[in-house]
Amino acid sequence: MKKLLIYGLVFTQLLLLKSCFVAKDYERDETFEPDEKLFRTDEVEKQKDTTSVAELSWREVFTDTLLQSHIDEALTNNLDIRLALQQIMIADAMFKEGKAGFLPEVNFSGNVNYQNLAPNSQFGNFFNSITQYEAPVNLSWEADVWGKIRSNKRATQAAYLQSVAGHQAIKTELIAQIASLYYQIASLDEQIKITEKTIATRKKSLATTEALKSSGRLTKVAVKQTEAQVYTAEALLFDLKNELRFAENALSVLKAKEPHRPERNSLQEQSIGQQIEIGVPAQLLRNRPDVVAAEYELINAFELTNVARASLYPSFTLNASAGLQSLTFGDFFSANSFFYNALGGFTQPVFNRRALKTQLEVAEGQKEQAALQFQQTLLTAGQEVSDAMYSLSMLQERLLIKEKECKAYQEAFEYSEDLLKNGLADYLEVLNAQENVLNTELDVVENKRQVLQSNIELYRALGGGWQ
Repeated sequence: MKKLLIYGLVFTQLLLLKSCFVAKDYERDETFEPDEKLFRTDEVEKQKDTTSVAELSWREVFTDTLLQSHIDEALTNNLDIRLALQQIMIADAMFKEGKAGFLPEVNFSGNVNYQNLAPNSQFGNFFNSITQYEAPVNLSWEADVWGKIRSNKRATQAAYLQSVAGHQAIKTELIAQIASLYYQIASLDEQIKITEKTIATRKKSLATTEALKSSGRLTKVAVKQTEAQVYTAEALLFDLKNELRFAENALSVLKAKEPHRPERNSLQEQSIGQQIEIGVPAQLLRNRPDVVAAEYELINAFELTNVARASLYPSFTLNASAGLQSLTFGDFFSANSFFYNALGGFTQPVFNRRALKTQLEVAEGQKEQAALQFQQTLLTAGQEVSDAMYSLSMLQERLLIKEKECKAYQEAFEYSEDLLKNGLADYLEVLNAQENVLNTELDVVENKRQVLQSNIELYRALGGGWQ
């Protein structure tokens, strides 16, 4: 027992030798810190004291109750979400194993060893056969002198946190897709209503044109031109209904349900619940789960490099066993059957066909790859934020102009129709006015959808949605 204590003290001292510690600590490179240059916009400066909208729950941003129910259903049933949860469970199991790396390995075994001795063997003249009963407890422990076990623990922890961030990224993307499809469906509903109303109006215009032809004020050409406009609107209606069906089916798939007609409110009822605030530059991307996941991937690769480097150094181990051992089963539980032994030593790799050096070089290469991927993720995130901010600003201004344009065309159509009835306008003016009204009304609806979509994109680009 004294020897066991001595071995334990020796290995404890080895564990505390900081001068021998070869594992490095991860530190983020300053070049990976986001600043104003990453976003290319003056909006950051204007709002540098605001809180980022990404910190708000998606329920505060998307206030439509039907949309919220679709998002809830998708977060529960979506297959990508469920796959990500399974990945978290796998990573958690690996992390628990990594945390247990500091503990000794203990095994209990029991065996009966029967040996028939040859007469010409060393003990063959004394025994014909030997039967030995054993029930030992074996202990094996490795001292983490070089930080290999600690680094492996940190690597598994980073992998677990990366899987959590990956789940958050999928959740953010899923919420954005659900909201986008919901607004698209609402806008298509509105465009279909406009087109159906236009078809009815054009049919009335066709009747008016036929009446004017009968009175000799218009020709057959005018009638056919008006009739063609009716068919054009009807063909457009088919296209819109087809697009609507595709959007409805896509929304159903995201909820992991069979294709069906989802409930929804009208486009006029849609709005973003909170004013989009950007936040200070240093905080803009802190909520982006893909950025967080990319950094954890880098940390994982960094720690695995430590593990590979530490594998080149000697490993110090302590092995011990104790139990019962007897040549007869009747004496097996006797005090004289108790035995124990202990062995301390080290193993220094000398020649292993370059396997450990290759492992280190591969780990360092993978660490550099992870660093480049992290940098690329930051640049892409900055681009998405910059694009979304600029797009939202421009689309809001464009919507105001389009609404004015639509109102002007509507008034022009009303005037031209009155003039035509009084013989003061050409039928082509009426046809052009009708076409312009339909196109601008559809444009206004599409522009409203784009404004909502830009709000979604900015919320997603800032990392909102997973809270």
